[in-house]
Amino acid sequence: MTFEQLYIFVAVAEREHLTRAAEAIHLTPSAVSSAIRNLENFYGVELFHRVGRRIELTESGRVFLGEARATLARVRAAELALAEMGGLKRGEIHIQASQTIAGYWLPPLLMQFHYHHPHIDLHVETGNTRTVADAVLRGTANIGFVEGEIEDPALAREEIGEDALTIVVGAQHPWADGRTVTLDQLVHGTPWILREAGSGTRSEFENALMRDGADITRLSVTMILPSNDAVMSAVQAGLCATAVSRLAASALIDQGRLVPVAWSLPPRKFFMLRHKERHHGKAAATLAELCRATCAREKPGLPDPARS
Repeated sequence: MTFEQLYIFVAVAEREHLTRAAEAIHLTPSAVSSAIRNLENFYGVELFHRVGRRIELTESGRVFLGEARATLARVRAAELALAEMGGLKRGEIHIQASQTIAGYWLPPLLMQFHYHHPHIDLHVETGNTRTVADAVLRGTANIGFVEGEIEDPALAREEIGEDALTIVVGAQHPWADGRTVTLDQLVHGTPWILREAGSGTRSEFENALMRDGADITRLSVTMILPSNDAVMSAVQAGLCATAVSRLAASALIDQGRLVPVAWSLPPRKFFMLRHKERHHGKAAATLAELCRATCAREKPGLPDPARS
């Protein structure tokens, strides 16, 4: 068994599609198919079901996927340890972040990091709060950034920023005139378009309404969409409301395409996640320190690690 076979297997297993996996890892579909066949034939184990033109993991494949991910994570950790022994002249960081953070809060920090450490490769993927936490737990991400509440004994969680949720409607919605709305009107007076379950935006909004005494099961949810941009685009086009990050909505609010509703929601915190027992590498530790320093500057009462 080679590391390349493991790498190819994980790419195919995560996508359950040979061609998309081949494109992602820059190999031909025939090379990917051959590697999977050789692995199955050598060990006499079927890793995938071939169903028409689709493939699906078998039960053996699902078990092997966990082992393959763990092995590749250890290989990456060993490579980083060697690469970083001479300072931050080589290396990489695998980052996963929820959509609001990845789209609005994190990019300026990554550009600042890249300016000082141009030879460190930054790999960023987006997901919701749950999928980001899972990536850090599996070791496929060195650092995760989320805005939802995550409690896991294996994860170290640090506050590194905050944002405000705001309820917005399109310019044609009756609430766009600035009227004061009641809690009962929020629950019963308009249809809603929301993010998917598992997203930090959705969970924070529902928690805020429950703290105010609302029965969130009574919300009339017209549509569930998987991204901030999709939610905001749909709200602009109809007579629904949504709760979204103020960071994400600010440009559309300034343009008058979305209108904030006169209802205050509490701020929500951004958290950095790291695995308590995994080796993070010097590059990831340096990025973490930059995040802490930024948080300290934004909250004047906290010490700035960059100046200590």
